[in-house]
Amino acid sequence: MRTEKEGIKTLYHDEISSQKSTGTTLSTDFLIVGAGVAGLRAAIELAPAGNVLVLAKDKLRESSSEYAQGGIAAALNDDDEVSLHEADTLAAGDGLCNQQAVHVLVEEGPRVIEELIAWGAEFDRDGPKLLFAREGAHSRSRVLHAHGDSTGKEIARTLGRKAVSFPSVQSLSFTAITELLLDDNGQVAGAMAFDEQTSRHVAISAKAVLLATGGFGRVFRATTNPDVVTGDGIAMAWRAGAAVSDMEFVQFHPTALHVPGAPYFLLSEALRGEGAWLRNLAGDRFMLGAHPLAELAPRDVVSRAIVSEMEKTGAPHVLLDLSHREPGFVSRRFPRIYETCLQYGIDLEKQPAPVHPAAHYAMGGVRTDLNGRTNIPALYAAGEAACTGVHGANRLASNSLLEGVVYGARAGRDMKEFASANPGQGHIPSTPTFPKIEERWLRQLAWDKCGIIRTGEGLQQAISALDEVVFEQRPAATRLDFEVRNMHTVARLIALSGLARKESRGGHNRADFPDKDPKFQKHSLVQKDHDAVTFF
Repeated sequence: MRTEKEGIKTLYHDEISSQKSTGTTLSTDFLIVGAGVAGLRAAIELAPAGNVLVLAKDKLRESSSEYAQGGIAAALNDDDEVSLHEADTLAAGDGLCNQQAVHVLVEEGPRVIEELIAWGAEFDRDGPKLLFAREGAHSRSRVLHAHGDSTGKEIARTLGRKAVSFPSVQSLSFTAITELLLDDNGQVAGAMAFDEQTSRHVAISAKAVLLATGGFGRVFRATTNPDVVTGDGIAMAWRAGAAVSDMEFVQFHPTALHVPGAPYFLLSEALRGEGAWLRNLAGDRFMLGAHPLAELAPRDVVSRAIVSEMEKTGAPHVLLDLSHREPGFVSRRFPRIYETCLQYGIDLEKQPAPVHPAAHYAMGGVRTDLNGRTNIPALYAAGEAACTGVHGANRLASNSLLEGVVYGARAGRDMKEFASANPGQGHIPSTPTFPKIEERWLRQLAWDKCGIIRTGEGLQQAISALDEVVFEQRPAATRLDFEVRNMHTVARLIALSGLARKESRGGHNRADFPDKDPKFQKHSLVQKDHDAVTFF
């Protein structure tokens, strides 16, 4: 039995529970892990080629894509050019972007925007013309928004509606992938899934698997990411033998709402693009002396400046101020942000909001080529879970949704062409063990030792603490158990990579190595059973 709940045809859990209880295998042609924009766009591409199963760890609409407020960037404005978008992306990447990956991103950007509009995406307009905004580190106004500050939600809605038009695309919510399945030749042949509603496990066989699981913001105590973003795809790929790259580069968004008892709600880059000022508690605009672009400087610069200001003044936060804009502007331009702040007693049209940096985006992930291929046959990755090198050491604002759509489509096209016609039998992995730690301890450790400003001593302390953790079997493991296991893996990969990079660049800042070093103008790489981080 199927339903069209939440935009994509959904398999009822009782439809597969009998298969799970008897240990039989679900089969599909293409398995997509993650229901954000990268996964949905790949599903659309794959639909004509066979059966596609999209798995969501939570409800289908719970992904980082849904929370993306800032917009999607593309060189479509009259005064803009693809070459300018490329130059801005390379500049933000701090010397570490894969230029070919950047060129693909910006070259295909205008076409994918037009495709989304053709499929029904409703971007904000000024009359009949698209409305473009300017955000931090962009040299032109090229960022499109939808409903002010709900761009990711609108794009996901559009892709979900397109996917539902294909009878070959199905989805399953509240189902977490726990391990990849490999055949005798070392090729991915599917994955193990854990159904949270029934607490049962099932093996899913597939000709190709796409990891579109997002990043790993929840590894850190303070994050703008939803609870589901625990680095699952990256950790599972690493355990299967996939190479991961650039894990040390974590983008901390400068302006997350900082109110006791409230989540670290993202206050979009677009607020500063529309004239918001950063002030200390004395009212001074401290960014004026920190960078020529002041509040519009790259995110890593702004985050470090905020941390420095907080340390200097002893304050727990700084202030983001839009109260100088005309009455009605904030509520009209940023309705979701305005209403959320109002829930916590802050009227952005009349008073500044307390803000604090929070983990926001992972530049690193599973190493792929420009078509989403990993070093393991039939295993693909796209979106934030992947690392093509497109963001370098620091992502340019509003390039993430674009990356998900562009590279999700490219991965889907390649999967159609190179998926194995006769995948081997995947071997069920041995019973997993789980770290005997609390999630809160792990997230605090990552924040303290692998956060915005790092030291070699602190990174080594993090590695030692993680290595001392005892693992145990748990016959009645929960989803949280699997998540903490993955977070432990990811935290260690961040610390290892950060310790090996003895310089400061982009989202990686070492207080003991404050300058960029030309010999580290390379990407980091680490694989299972090889703790030595290499650079290429």
